[in-house]
Amino acid sequence: MEAVQSDSKNKTRGYLKNWIPYNIKRYWGFLAITVVAFVLPWIKINENHIFLLSFDQKKLNLMGVAFDMQELYLMPFLLMLLFIGIFATTVLGGRAWCGWGCPHTIFRVIYRDLIETKLLGLRKRISNKQKEPDMSLAKNKIKKVVAILLWSALALIAASNFMWYFVPPEDFFVYIQNPSEHMVLVGFVAGLALFLIADIIFIQENFCVYVCPYSRVQSVMYDEDTIMAVYDPIRGGEIYEGHGPERAKMFSKQKELLSVDPNAECTTCESCVTVCPTHIDIRKGLQLECINCLECVDACTKVMGALGKASLVVWSSEKEGARHEGKTRYLRPKVLAYFAVLAVVLFALFAMGSEKENMLLNVNKTTRLYKLLDNKGVENDYIFLYANTDSKDHEYYFEVVGNDKIAIERPKESFKIGAGQKKKSVVVLTTHDVLVSNDRKDTPLPITIKAYAVDDPENVMVTRKTVFVYPRIDLLKD
Repeated sequence: MEAVQSDSKNKTRGYLKNWIPYNIKRYWGFLAITVVAFVLPWIKINENHIFLLSFDQKKLNLMGVAFDMQELYLMPFLLMLLFIGIFATTVLGGRAWCGWGCPHTIFRVIYRDLIETKLLGLRKRISNKQKEPDMSLAKNKIKKVVAILLWSALALIAASNFMWYFVPPEDFFVYIQNPSEHMVLVGFVAGLALFLIADIIFIQENFCVYVCPYSRVQSVMYDEDTIMAVYDPIRGGEIYEGHGPERAKMFSKQKELLSVDPNAECTTCESCVTVCPTHIDIRKGLQLECINCLECVDACTKVMGALGKASLVVWSSEKEGARHEGKTRYLRPKVLAYFAVLAVVLFALFAMGSEKENMLLNVNKTTRLYKLLDNKGVENDYIFLYANTDSKDHEYYFEVVGNDKIAIERPKESFKIGAGQKKKSVVVLTTHDVLVSNDRKDTPLPITIKAYAVDDPENVMVTRKTVFVYPRIDLLKD
């Protein structure tokens, strides 16, 4: 008997010796994400942020490079990276994003597990998420109010942090000191904070189950090799019968289960059920509500480990973990295709981002086609809109390339534009030479404008195509 007990203890120690619960790993992951989210807006490279989409300054900062709103051709690539990355994660690891990276999940853990359970004791145990606090007790009502107030303060901080990616923090704290002059900013922060209060305190995991479209999208991406929390019915025994959402529960007690399947290892302790934040029973099989938080894996590992057995709920695929039909294929065609697309999009993003110009120029012809001058001269007017997208001031000028018969009448001298500033300039080009001998119609002649910084022409230079309209030759003869 002692030998059997000793062997059982050794097995228990073997299963639990180096075991680190997934929820501990998740907490460290949540902490890392939180630190990055709060620190990232403060980091600058060459006076530009790592990521900032500023509608106030009409700029995009990406990895320390400033892009003007006219250069927002990069935004579709960023959005594609985001969505394709989440889809690739879904194919490979199910709703791993939901359980390990989604802000909603992180906020719910902070509110429910940290504030309500650890700090205030409103909930008895983190391991029981099914039992709601008894709100008929006066002390629980007080604790609930305190919990709401604490989360409201954190919601305001989270909302402000979110806005730092659109209004840089150095401007945000200046603006917030004069709220009457920045009501749009105040409205966004307040509105987002109110949403977080309603979502985290009242909507709770119903947001994941009923509101979030991701749970519906993922259903078409799963296959038998997708990694998720999986119950092993071969070892544990079939707890439910039938298929689909109407599966009926057959056994709620171990003795009932053993009477049908003597080899079933499930203890029907319900630990995997009570710990689930979305209130599902993982033993039913694949369910859209599962967010891959793996809390059920931790619960079963602890129970079965105490019995000297491996967990019945594992992080694996249906093929390997539930049906025992072979190893999970991680590098399958679907996964490789997603990562190939991600590589292409990432390459395109860096390739197009590397072609960023340190100045922008829009050349627009005025409504007047041309003006006839004395001595058979012709004048064309343009509006040049310059934008200095560099981090320092520059002196600018331009020239007409490839046609020395067209001269610059105005402006005669270069002009200065500050860093990040714009300037509109009226440009007049003239010619006193016969460019085209056409007596039937006016002729638009293609010309190239080369604009540059006088102080750094090699690095700050752009070319733009436009036309010089030359009149019918008979108009000049008259």
